[in-house]
Amino acid sequence: MKKILLITAFGLTFGAQAQNHTVSKGDTPYNISKKYGLSLSELYALNPSIKDGTIAIGQVLVVRNSTTKSSSANGYIILQPKQTIYGITKQYHITEQQLRSLNPDLESKMKIGNRIVLPLANIQRYGKGTVSENSTVLATGSLEKYTVEPRDNYYKITRKFNISQQELFASNPGLESKGLKAGDIIVIPASTQGPNNGGDASSATAQVEVKSENSATNDTVQESSDHEYVTYTVKSGDTVFGILNRFGITLDQLLSLNPELSSGLRSGMVLRIKVLDAQYSKKSGDALNVVIMLPFGFDSNDSRYRSISTDFLTGAKLAIERSAKGGQKLDVKIVDAGNEQSFKQSLSQINKDNTDLIIGPLFKSSVLEVLDYIGDTKIPVVAPFANSEDLYGYNNLIIVETTDKVYAEKIADEVKNVYSNQKIYIVGERGSERVALVKASLEKQLKNGEIVVVSSPSAIQLDKNMATGQDAPVIAVLASNEEGLGEDFGKKVIELSSQVSGVKAFSMYYNSIFESRIDELSQANLVYLMDRKVNTDGKFEKQVLGEYDRLYCKMPSKYAIIGFDVVSDVLSRENAKGEIFKQIGKVQTQLATKFEYVRAQRGGAYINTGYRVIRLVP
Repeated sequence: MKKILLITAFGLTFGAQAQNHTVSKGDTPYNISKKYGLSLSELYALNPSIKDGTIAIGQVLVVRNSTTKSSSANGYIILQPKQTIYGITKQYHITEQQLRSLNPDLESKMKIGNRIVLPLANIQRYGKGTVSENSTVLATGSLEKYTVEPRDNYYKITRKFNISQQELFASNPGLESKGLKAGDIIVIPASTQGPNNGGDASSATAQVEVKSENSATNDTVQESSDHEYVTYTVKSGDTVFGILNRFGITLDQLLSLNPELSSGLRSGMVLRIKVLDAQYSKKSGDALNVVIMLPFGFDSNDSRYRSISTDFLTGAKLAIERSAKGGQKLDVKIVDAGNEQSFKQSLSQINKDNTDLIIGPLFKSSVLEVLDYIGDTKIPVVAPFANSEDLYGYNNLIIVETTDKVYAEKIADEVKNVYSNQKIYIVGERGSERVALVKASLEKQLKNGEIVVVSSPSAIQLDKNMATGQDAPVIAVLASNEEGLGEDFGKKVIELSSQVSGVKAFSMYYNSIFESRIDELSQANLVYLMDRKVNTDGKFEKQVLGEYDRLYCKMPSKYAIIGFDVVSDVLSRENAKGEIFKQIGKVQTQLATKFEYVRAQRGGAYINTGYRVIRLVP
């Protein structure tokens, strides 16, 4: 069945009529704000009389301000079978709050054939592959065509035509992932100021979408090879102080590269952050020379990690074959890294004068030895599993493993979004680092929150409403990846949700019960972070799994998936000169892993902070 995507443009509007909500039985300020895509503070600002949280049945509340300004252009999609709120936010790269803001009473609209309003640019950009021959696309603004020239890049083109990268990508679906090639014809959206013949791109006034999610589409840090600067596109809500902190630079440095800041900071400005560090570039030849170091332990007669290494290699080989079929010239050498004691013998197999990329080894001590061995050659090294502060000072190192701290901070952000003075339970092994990280992150976000740490889900109890004496909902957070504890957590959340509405549940990690009892857990609006789990319904995933099955007559194991993802990701970032760091800012998901790299410290290693957020909605 073909999906039909209909798009129409709603122009910029002012002075829309106020929208009201009449309080009914069971309503709370929180669920009203959620229904209309507002934060609690926004709801209270529109209705000062309920700032104490007290509402009465029949009371009329304002849920849309009459002076609210809508987004610059909206469109709609026709809801298809199996589409969910989560699926729509994921496909069209908007937050659930934005979706609800555009679609009040969203739950009632989630029926096949209904219209769901979305930002027009997101529909044009991410709706590719879902438009039938009979689809209608209506948009505002004129367009012109441009033939890509040698040495063109996104920065040059957006600067030349005085447009933002978001506008360029929205007008050319697939361009961001495909890249620019000389001779390609692309569409240039009309600019209110015309082509830029030397002026600064910061004068553009394009609206920049603000997102709380990590997303491949919202990556605004670019490394410009033509101008040799790291650049950053200013988002709504950014401050100069925040930008200085994010990039670890001084105000002096920022102003010296961006004199136009004297007139103020504006959304859409493209700021030069710093001159690009000198990075690795191929010395000779047209094939990328790759070394993969895995602890097979044949020579050292140590088989402890042989199974992991063999599985990793099967996935890596599939990624290599796919890259080669795509035209990438590769010369790959597999090195037995032995064990930590015999590792030094393996280093002699690395030709420092003719190696462009090293993937592995697995252990931190071995990674450090590789980095010391290659010295000042700047050869990029990818560490698939090792993640330690000892490694953060090496600027030619790419660390794949995401830290628990990143997960804990994201969970705290999610809890903050729904927090309304509920009691919070953290479930996990007492004294564990994960529990400590979640507790610290929550205490930072919620200054006066009541937080209780328990080692068993059975210790979670409903709270009591002091005014009525009735049971009150709580927030439960799982800070463990132990399968049995996760299963008990899921069962307890289901039990509590059956007793009182409004229970909220969060987990740092995926557990199988989250799928096996998805309908019941959706009643608690369970939110969990997921990494390295394959979406077997995806087109790309089905293709890769099918190829793996044809090669090895089985489905890939956990470590085979990691091998594929790591190698496929790094090879996709390489160019003919082996300049992997010029594409390190690109955010992408492979078979089961999301990759989003940031500097671990100023001038240091790149560390993956990617994850996928799964939200279960009733």
